[in-house]
Amino acid sequence: MQIESLKVFCDLAETESFTKAAQINHITQSAVSQQISSLERQFKALLIERSKKKFRLTREGQVLYDAAKQIVQTFEQLHTQLQELKDIISGTVRVATIYSIGLHALPPYIKRYLQSYPTVNVHVEYRRANQVYEDVLGNVVDIGLIAYPHRDSKIETVMLPPEPMAVICHPQHPLAKSKSIKLSAISGQNFIAFEPDIPTRRAVDRVLREFGVQVVTVMEFDNVETVKRAVEINAGVAIVPLITVKQELEKNTLAAVRVSDADLTRPVAAIYKKNKVLSTAMKQFIAMLKEEQPEE
Repeated sequence: MQIESLKVFCDLAETESFTKAAQINHITQSAVSQQISSLERQFKALLIERSKKKFRLTREGQVLYDAAKQIVQTFEQLHTQLQELKDIISGTVRVATIYSIGLHALPPYIKRYLQSYPTVNVHVEYRRANQVYEDVLGNVVDIGLIAYPHRDSKIETVMLPPEPMAVICHPQHPLAKSKSIKLSAISGQNFIAFEPDIPTRRAVDRVLREFGVQVVTVMEFDNVETVKRAVEINAGVAIVPLITVKQELEKNTLAAVRVSDADLTRPVAAIYKKNKVLSTAMKQFIAMLKEEQPEE
């Protein structure tokens, strides 16, 4: 029996998906099935109840999972300690991030990270916030990057530098002439919003309610890129993180106006599964994210 087979079994138990377990371990679904069957033959016990309706471990499977998880974590800790003794930083860092962070805030960090640690492979996936949490809990990724983190007893949260937000509008819009405005200035304006289930949308709605500001929501999108395109055609104004409109401001296709009387700062965090053994590469990646935004 190999440690790799126990890890595959643990990943399968946590993700409840042969596809995801195969993805995590860079093997085929068939290989996952073969390794589980091998474990079942070795322990002479059925480990998984094979039903099309629902994935579930048997009692023997749960006992094996509890023990295998400890074995795998001990092995990973040993591997990390040996690497640290040799001052080796290598391996893979798997990251799931919401689009606005991944497309705009993350690239300069990755560039600097790879310059410092060229033997590390950084794999990035772009996901919605709820999917980032699912991927972290399912061990599909090592680290998640999200905005407006919520408490979860199964997750460790590392707060990162917050992102300032601003009202964006077409350069010819009357608000574009101002360097800063009060939030009430957008009252009655056509508004381009994120979809209701996105944390940034919920936070913006909360601030608008606190200040008694009512806007006319004319469009809702699930990503910041489409929000920006709608504002560029003068369909309305929006509130987005400033870092996401850096290129548009340089090209003068959008204008950004700060709000003077409301805190529109967006909290950002790195998350990882509680009790997860972080490799040196992962620790250094998180440490770099805690620093100020590097220049591209």
